[in-house]
Amino acid sequence: MRQANKVFLALLLLALFSLAGAHFAAAVEVGEKAPDFELDSTKGGKLKLSSLKGKTVLINFYILDFDPT
Repeated sequence: MRQANKVFLALLLLALFSLAGAHFAAAVEVGEKAPDFELDSTKGGKLKLSSLKGKTVLINFYILDFDPT
């Protein structure tokens, strides 16, 4: 098999697995409540989304190597 065919096949498989994973992800529509989850706090300890009930919350996920400033 030529090198180009191997690369194409690898990319095709990657795309198929990516689409399959997206199918199983839980979707949250605009206006729905976010599912409760718990994360490590930047100040130590744990922070649970349900502990912020009644407050305005912005959830921003970014890669660890990315500096948002």
